[in-house]
Amino acid sequence: MISHDTIEEIRNRLDIVDVISDFVSLKKSGGNYKALSPFVNEKTPSFFVVPAKGIFKDFSSGKGGDAITFVMEHEKFSYTEALRYLAKKYGVEIREDRLSDESKAIQSEREGLYILMNFAKEFYRKQLTGSEEGISIGLSYFRERGFNDRTIEKFELGYALEGWENFSKEAMASGYNKEVLEKTGLVVKKEDGSTYDRFRGRVIFPVHNISGKVIAFGARMLGKDKNQPKYINSPETEIYHKGDVLYGLYQGKNAIRQQDVCYLVEGYTDVISMHQADVQNVVASSGTALTENQIKLIRRFTENITVLFDGDSAGVKAALRGIDMILKGGLNVRVLLFPDNEDPDSYSRKVGTSEFQKFLKENAQDFVSFKAGLYAKESSDPIKRAESIKEIVTSIAQIPDPVKRSVYIQETSSLLKIQENVLLIELNKILIQDKRKTEKDKFRQSDETQIPVEPIVEVAPTKVDPQTMVERQEQETIRLLLNYADQSVDEQSLSDFVLRELDDVEFLNPVYRQIYDAFKKGVDEGNIPDSSYFIHQGSEEIKNAVTGLVTHRYDTSRHWSDKYHIYFPKEKDIVNQLAFSNVLRLKFRVVQKMLEDNLQKVKQAESEGAWDDLDAALTTQTGLKEAEQELAKLLGIVIAR
Repeated sequence: MISHDTIEEIRNRLDIVDVISDFVSLKKSGGNYKALSPFVNEKTPSFFVVPAKGIFKDFSSGKGGDAITFVMEHEKFSYTEALRYLAKKYGVEIREDRLSDESKAIQSEREGLYILMNFAKEFYRKQLTGSEEGISIGLSYFRERGFNDRTIEKFELGYALEGWENFSKEAMASGYNKEVLEKTGLVVKKEDGSTYDRFRGRVIFPVHNISGKVIAFGARMLGKDKNQPKYINSPETEIYHKGDVLYGLYQGKNAIRQQDVCYLVEGYTDVISMHQADVQNVVASSGTALTENQIKLIRRFTENITVLFDGDSAGVKAALRGIDMILKGGLNVRVLLFPDNEDPDSYSRKVGTSEFQKFLKENAQDFVSFKAGLYAKESSDPIKRAESIKEIVTSIAQIPDPVKRSVYIQETSSLLKIQENVLLIELNKILIQDKRKTEKDKFRQSDETQIPVEPIVEVAPTKVDPQTMVERQEQETIRLLLNYADQSVDEQSLSDFVLRELDDVEFLNPVYRQIYDAFKKGVDEGNIPDSSYFIHQGSEEIKNAVTGLVTHRYDTSRHWSDKYHIYFPKEKDIVNQLAFSNVLRLKFRVVQKMLEDNLQKVKQAESEGAWDDLDAALTTQTGLKEAEQELAKLLGIVIAR
């Protein structure tokens, strides 16, 4: 177990904005930061970071907590894994209360897979520079590609020796068993039960997750055996899902955020060569078709993406389908085509760093111009020209923002010399077809021309559950305690005032009750808890509740007062009124629930003919009704008698 002192040192050193910025592109919003949720797909930012309190709150998913909680939620780490990650990030030496061997024994299976993958990475790196075969074959290959020592170190490149069991023998000698080796995909099990190394006689490209842990490997063959694929990759495992990973994102995420654009290439060497050309904001889909999850991953760091195509790519038109998916994901897309027989790797080495960077800046086109140029060769054939125009409009239809769609329609009209209203008609046809298809799927209709007619239902007035109303007011009570416990109310602290006034009130919501009880205990012991106490010590439910109650999503602009002389009272300036009002409203809601509960007793006693019980219940009902009226009067509420 990691020692308490180490945990405190990690907490003291970490900066929540710095931690979360490794995974999400944050934008300043007043004193806080906001971003699109990294946990759910959304169009409007609802993810907030509050540096002053060291917390985050995602209103879309409900998740919240401190920096450690974020790393656990985002990376699916255990508490110990998250601490180790943060300790490494901030250079904190980990001290453990138990022996390292014992600590290893209690590590989760998932953590064990990460450890084994790191062992494999180090093994392959050692073979690249520490074995005769690795130096003469693997290192020579990287040198031919122009990779220097710094690049090889940065991407942790390696080499797998020829031979069926070089790696597995080394791993088993170090204490790893065959079952775990199989789970990582590092060894392959044959039908007869024997195993062999997956990677042999190939240069190795480790694949990192966004936090820098090695989760898979890509391996390139260096010989000319036509019976072997040029590249082989790790299979999907518990820690590796290829559709959720982009090669180079770990090394390039900061540059992507700073440059506010991401270059998308095809392979490992393209990414590495661009880094050598000092273009670090680049990722690769590693030869697989781009997925929605990969697009969402890019969008967390930038909304601008430039797709780079090889000059000799015969399948450019087919690859353009990936652009439609990117557009649908809400990103701004530009496209760049390299000269014939060139790719990012070969062209960067051919022209040098400065010319390569200049080429990228000067030759990227928006996707409409690129498609128009691509189909221009077919413009002499009217049928093919019409098809190319439909292709472009189909891409525009994928864009969720109607304003952007309109701008691209205007550009297409200008480029292709075709009337804008004709393009709009075609666009609307596509949008209507897509909408009908969506409705067809939604309502499971067999005839897509059938318009769904929903029956008119007479809706009875909804009655809000009294318990719900009580819990809402309990929530407001807890919010005030978390934010203003020490603030003065009627010559005493708000916490003293609230706890005294609500001494006879039992909270109904279990989470709010736990928080309220902690405040009562803290007041009694002279150590009132704050939000950080609950975020560090509380359960997941308490963390999520507390972060939501102390995070302010909206704030008035200072321009209202500075420019327009319109002033809004700050909440902290009217805490007195809020505290008094809240206490009265909570009591009012509690009495209303008691009235509802007692009314059921009246009905039950009446139906059972229990006249004594009925008389007692009616007397109670009268007293509660009087209390309700009195509280309503104090609150200025008019209720039916």
